[in-house]
This record gives sequence, structure tokens and C-alpha cells, in this order.
Amino acid sequence: MSDKSIDYDTAKALAASPDPAVRLKLARRADIQPEILYYLAVDQAEEVRRAIAENEATPAQAHILLANDASEEVRHRLAEKVARLLPDLPDDEAGKAREYAIQTLELLARDELTRIRAALSEALKAADNVPHHIVKQLAKDVELIVSTPVLQFSPLLTDDDLREIVAGAAQSGALAAIARRVGLSASVSDAIATTRDVSAVAALLANGSAQIREETLDLILDAAPSVEPWHEPLVQRPNLPGGAAKRIAGFVAASLLKRLAARTDLTLDTLAEVRHVMEERLDVKLDGEKDAERGAIMPMDEAQAKVKALIKAGKLDNDAVQEAIERNDRNFVLQCLMQNGRIPLSVIQKTFEARNGRLITALVWRAKFSMRTAVMIQRDMARVPPRMMLNARNGTDYPLSRSELEDQLRILGL
Repeated sequence: MSDKSIDYDTAKALAASPDPAVRLKLARRADIQPEILYYLAVDQAEEVRRAIAENEATPAQAHILLANDASEEVRHRLAEKVARLLPDLPDDEAGKAREYAIQTLELLARDELTRIRAALSEALKAADNVPHHIVKQLAKDVELIVSTPVLQFSPLLTDDDLREIVAGAAQSGALAAIARRVGLSASVSDAIATTRDVSAVAALLANGSAQIREETLDLILDAAPSVEPWHEPLVQRPNLPGGAAKRIAGFVAASLLKRLAARTDLTLDTLAEVRHVMEERLDVKLDGEKDAERGAIMPMDEAQAKVKALIKAGKLDNDAVQEAIERNDRNFVLQCLMQNGRIPLSVIQKTFEARNGRLITALVWRAKFSMRTAVMIQRDMARVPPRMMLNARNGTDYPLSRSELEDQLRILGL
């Protein structure tokens, strides 16, 4: 394609050329007048119409024609581009362009071919500037390849929408997609748990950001002994209540029981009961080495008192925090962040569950500890995957500026 611009008369003449290759070259240009591109949207050659469907300069009116095109490939190319169809402008500024874009989306959402609707759903799954009714229609599609992208990711679906879909006897795959949504509310979790769908409940339990009420977890545990796919996510479930941990210890396999007994976020009393069940079920007597190690974990109230005393004496420093990390004293580390940074425990726990290195680093910075401490907390306390960890700059410095760290804290509501 030449970089030299073409005037209207020349473009019009090229659009009327009997040679499809000439028209195709023209259809790929971004500097052609809108009416020429509109004219080419009904070209006899499919390859020309495909190029028009892909061209970001194609006017919104032409998208209506393309959405009704007889060629599946033309409609598919248009659906893949659809995230850019709806102008990111207020209604009064977008005018007709927005109206045409919405009409195009509606046509594609009703397309008879699953492939087209699936491409549309994938393109719109993270969009927040499209009409709600279109996303909801895709979410209710009978084909999982269409419904699951928006069910799992769309910010436009409300809790009411999600509960309605769950109540409508949605397919197992659709339920599982909803269960994997980030920050799933307790009411939607309740609805999913009530279905007792094996895949969906397993996905719900594995979703560390999903809110699950203790009574809902109890209902899941009632059926869990005979549902093996739920066992591992139950053992790994963050913020596991003591009562739930004790019940889980009674039915999971030996390998999972050992992992449950190795958790560092359970109270000493709960751990003692879990280990007692472990000894009885496995017919073994556990050695005292691990007991001594677990004994290093202070009860939360004792950790709070000690941290407050250290702060009052001006002796709470990085060494104290790092030593606690090395001995797996999770409660002491949590109290250091809570007291020195004035951070609610719920915020810290939610951030640890997300395993987001940037957010965790911002919490440590707020609590006035070093980047080395931030790295240790990411790695050893929150178990942040290596690829998601935020490492020190120049070996010791925070890699984010003050304004960037403050931005991360704002995300957490601090």
C-alpha cells in the first residue's frame, strides 16, 4: 500500500475497477473517504468485504451491512473487531456512530453461527461501555463457548443477573465460569453452592477472592466427604474457619491431610486438633520438631500485645519482622502490618489471597518497612508466584515511586 494519499475522484474510480486486487488494496487503506469504504462494504468480492470488516476506518453505517453479510468469515472478522466499534464517548457526543455500533452488536449477538457469537463474547468480556442487554444476552447463550467469557469476566453483569442465570438451571460450565469471577459476592456464592454442581463448587472453593459465608461452607462440607474434587480446594481455601478445618481433616486423603496440618494460618488449637485427627487416621505419632516450629506462631492477641509494646519502645524494626517471617510466625507479621501501617486485617488478608506483588509491596511500604521485608513477605507469607513478585531496585530500593505506591493503596481503599 502506498503512503501517498488519494483524492476522492481517484478513490471512486479505483473502487469501480473490475480488478478485485485493485479494490482489495483500496479496502485496506485507512485514509480513504468513508463513503468509498461504505460502497466497498457490498463489493462482490468476499476478500474485499473482509478487508472492509477489518479496517478500523470503516464507517459505523457500513458495519450494519457487514453484520448481515452472507459470508461467515466477513461477520467473524467484524465480530473480532467489535471491541472498537462502540465509541468510548458519552451518548451526546457519539451520536449516530454509537447508535449504529449498538445495532451492529445486537445483530452479531443474534448471529446464527456460534463462532460469530463466541468472537463477540470474547471481544466484549472486559468492556464496560456496551449496553447491558447485549452482554446479558451473550451470558444466557446456550453455547458455553459464547456464554463463559462474559460470565467469568464482564463487569456489567450484576449479582441479580448472575443469580438469575444460576437459578435458571445453567449448564455446569456456565456455573463454573461464574464461580471463577474475581470478588464474587457471598450471595452469588450461596446460589452456586446450593446447586451442588461438582465442577462449579470446586471452582468456587478454588477462587480465593470469592466470599463464602461460614454457613455456606458448612453446607458444602455436608456433601464434601463423597465428592473428591472438592477436597483439595477445601484444604487450600484461604481463611479457613477452625471448625471447617477440623471437619475436613476427618475425610480428606492422607496427602491432603498432611498439607492441611502444614498450614501456617490456622490457630494453634485448630492445628492441634487437625494433627490429632491425622495421628489417629494415619496411625502414627508425629515427632515434636514440627510442634516446636508451630509453637513459634503466637496467638493473635499475644502477637498484638507484643507488637504494640515494641512500637511503644521504638524497637519494632525490619529485623523483628524478618525474624518472624523466617520462623513462620504469621500472626506476628500480620500485627506488624496492622499496627505500624494502621491497615485492617481484612485488607491484608484479601491482598495476600490475591497474591499481587504490587499491592503487597504497597502495604509493606505503608507500614514503613524495607523493600527487603516486602520481598520476604511476598515470597514467604503470601506465596506470590515468582513471575508476579515485585523485586527491589538496586538490591534495596522500592521499585515504585511514592505516587505509584499511593495508587496501589487507593485500589485497596487505603
